[in-house]
Formats: sequence, structure tokens, C-alpha cells
Amino acid sequence: MSAPSPVPTEKGILQFLDICDSFYPPDAIQASVEQQRHWYDALCARFDRSAPPDMIFADGMFQRIPIRRYRPRKISTRTILLYLHGGGFVVGSLESHHAICAEIADFAGAELVSVDYRLAPEYRWPAQTDDGFAVLKHLLAANNKVVLIGDSAGGNLAAGLALRARDEDLSGIVGQVLIYPVLGGDLAAGSYVEMAEAPGLTTADVAYYREILQAPAGNTIAEPLHASSLAGLPPAFITVAHFDPLRDDGRQYAARLTAEGVEVWFREEPQMVHAWLRARHMSDGAQDGFRAVCEAVRHFALA
Repeated sequence: MSAPSPVPTEKGILQFLDICDSFYPPDAIQASVEQQRHWYDALCARFDRSAPPDMIFADGMFQRIPIRRYRPRKISTRTILLYLHGGGFVVGSLESHHAICAEIADFAGAELVSVDYRLAPEYRWPAQTDDGFAVLKHLLAANNKVVLIGDSAGGNLAAGLALRARDEDLSGIVGQVLIYPVLGGDLAAGSYVEMAEAPGLTTADVAYYREILQAPAGNTIAEPLHASSLAGLPPAFITVAHFDPLRDDGRQYAARLTAEGVEVWFREEPQMVHAWLRARHMSDGAQDGFRAVCEAVRHFALA
């Protein structure tokens, strides 16, 4: 008999999980990709909120890549925030993280660009990182400073973009904010075993997303934990959820960055589960965690 699934005790996050389960079934990966996207869009819409007052946002295109630009009522810096959404590289869009992006931009007092990168399985790796890198290079070419931000799969992309930029001697990235990122850890060890049946995301889910993306195993950009060196990367803020199979990816990446001389701020949210960003207005722990994310973004943007 397997051990019971580890679960948090905070009332707000338990309520959040109940709502998620009513929109997105635990076995969602057994359904068609079209059905998964339908469920995910409905779930995100349930937690959507109006943008902060006087927030200006508009959709556009860079080359063939859809983007959405956010400009808050008060601009405190010329640094640009580049956001890459989560969703396992399979689901997610400009809409799914709309309120999150708007609130981060408003708190930081900075313009934010959200990237609607191509999704798998229609587009396999490296389409996702290539889309993000094209937008990043465009922003850096205009002499902008950039803060990279991403959650889950987007955290993977953000970390990979920082590595790509370093390896191509591109300057201007002043920080990377990685929110419960997936970074290529061992699925048979650590939190992938301890939290294999955690609520919100299981290790089987992670394996499914890896298989559907078809990124080459051990590739530095696809799996940043496998990079031979992390030296020379921009300072990082990394936050992980305790009840998340991805937890040790963030722990290990933070430890490696620190060991190789990169400035790192690390947080582990003791009562949080994967995707807690959506719970920021109903869970005390998520609210605190989201404020820490926003403060890190603002710190990097103003540095």
C-alpha cells in the first residue's frame, strides 16, 4: 500500500485545491490536449481578476510571436519585465496569466511583456525557448535592461534564456525570478519521490510533460540543472512550494548558483502547492509568497 499523499493544512490553500479539482480533474493528462486546454482556460478564468486601476495593456506581435504589453499607471524604471507563463508547455496563454502579469507590473512600476510562445505537441522543443529568446534579444537590442520571470514551465524557459544569453555574450539581464520552476531533476529521487502524489501536480504529470515536449535529455537549455557551469548568470530569486514534486529542482538550482558565485534569494513556501500563484487572493501563504515575488521583481528592476 502506498503512503498517503502529503497535503498542506492551511485552510485557504485547501479551499483553492477544492476549487481546482472542480475545474481540472486529477487525471487530466489522460484527456486530449484540446480538452486539457479547455479545462485549464476555465480554471484560470475562475481566478481571474480585473487589472489594477489605470493599467494599460495591449496585444501585439513580434515577428510571428504574439505578445501582450502591460504599462502601469506609475513607471518607476525603464527596465522591462519579460514574463513566460506556466502550463507544462502544453496549456496556458496570454489570458491564463493576465491578472498575474498586470499585478506584478503594477507593483514593480515597470512595463511587462508577456510571451505567447508556441505549445506542444503541435510544436516540440526548442520552439518554446526560441520564441522567448527572439523576444528577449529584441528587447536587449533596444538597450533595455530586462528581468526574466517565469512560473513552472515558464520558470524553465526563463532559466534557459538566462543561460542562452550568457553563452551568446548578451548583456542587459539584471535578474531572473523563477517561480516553482521545472529544471530537469531526477524523477526517481528527492521531492519527485516524496511528493510524487502531491495535490496539484504529480510526478507522473511531470513525466508526461517531458515526454510530450521531447526536449533532448541533459540539454543545458532544456534542463538547466545539467549545465556544466552556472557562473556568470544574473542574480536570481527562486521560490518553491513544499508540497510539489518540483521543489528540489529549485532547491538544487539555488544551491548551485550560490556555490558558483551568483547572488541568490531563495524561498520555500511551507504550506504551498504547485501553481499557488492563482491562490494569492485567498490564501495567506500565497499572498505572502506573491508579495515576495513582486518585491524581488521590483528590486531587480530598480537595481
